[in-house]
Amino acid sequence: METPLNSTAASYPDIGTASPTQMPHSLVLLFAVASGLSVANVYYAQPLLDALALDFGISYAAVGGVITATQIGCALALLLVVPLGDSVDRRRLMALQLLGLVAALAVVGTAQSATMLLVGMLAVGMLGTAMAQGLIAYAASAAAPDDQGRVVGVAQGGVFIGLLMARVFAGGVSDLAGWRWVYLCAAALMLAVALPLWRRLPSLIRQPGAMRYPSLIASMFTLLWQERVLQIRGVLALLMFAAFNIFWSALVLPLSAPPFSFSHTAIGAFGLVGVAGALAAARAGQWADKGLGQRISAAALVLLVLAWWPLSLMTWSLWALVVGIVLLDLGGQALHVTNQSLIFRTRPEAHSRLVGLYMLFYAAGSGLGAISTTATYAYAGWQGVCILGAAVSFLALVFWWATWNVRPS
Repeated sequence: METPLNSTAASYPDIGTASPTQMPHSLVLLFAVASGLSVANVYYAQPLLDALALDFGISYAAVGGVITATQIGCALALLLVVPLGDSVDRRRLMALQLLGLVAALAVVGTAQSATMLLVGMLAVGMLGTAMAQGLIAYAASAAAPDDQGRVVGVAQGGVFIGLLMARVFAGGVSDLAGWRWVYLCAAALMLAVALPLWRRLPSLIRQPGAMRYPSLIASMFTLLWQERVLQIRGVLALLMFAAFNIFWSALVLPLSAPPFSFSHTAIGAFGLVGVAGALAAARAGQWADKGLGQRISAAALVLLVLAWWPLSLMTWSLWALVVGIVLLDLGGQALHVTNQSLIFRTRPEAHSRLVGLYMLFYAAGSGLGAISTTATYAYAGWQGVCILGAAVSFLALVFWWATWNVRPS
């Protein structure tokens, strides 16, 4: 039997006498804020694709490759960096990753060629993902078993709000000072959160017998082979995040062109209407802990499919676009948190590896969604994008129906 590397016991510095069965709200909030700021770095480019295409001479059909480079970095982080949380001191790991992320953001902000831009985006994707997902696994391991759903749900809600605010922040700063300052300001924000993280992150009790790095990475393939729930929820994540990126990567293209001709700030603000998804994220983990995971999954996937009808009506009504975004984000975030809650039940000693494997599916889906949607838009316009998104969402619903009776042991 595998030796647990981190128990759920933790010490909480500078937080007084908190209940041992419930993580203090201030610490949960710190996890949420830090996770949100970290993941935002991965998504700043989405509302800036047209500006990047113009500045670096990249065609609309190929500019989705900027997002794909970021997602390749995500995949590298999930496979090679995030699993380290099951073997090394997580507080030190977070500090090193944060400093590396600051450097990567500076590279993107000062890039003078498309090659440097892509290299910087790859590094931002790798280190931003390592921080965000490492913090989610950190929170799950630090929480008591009966508090895990709440903690993971709130932390994931922070990730979702960070994702939404990334578009607003990127659009606003870009309109005021240019796209480069988006990444330079992001580097300053990450430096600002460094000290609170170092002071407040709990120290987990580590058991002896930690695996060496090659064995740790090899064990991920064993987990993927053995855990049926991880396989199923991973495929659902791949399809769901492909649908997400099909929408968000394409949205800037029609909204920045006539007849809309919206600014980056206005385009980014559309992301705020999906804040209801953060509420779904905060609750879905608790509902999954009560045995309602499959019902939540079904409802979430139905919302994901239905969302594409109002989204397809965008050229006739922006209110339809708003309704579609709300449905898309509600369904997607409820499914995402439910997936994580079910997966974390399977191997408590392997939270970092489990989240790394699960999010590998996410990275694959996001990258495929980004590159497919810009090419689809170039050839079939907005309606073609919506047909593609609806087809991928429906495929996810069919896959869930075919595997609904598989539950964690």
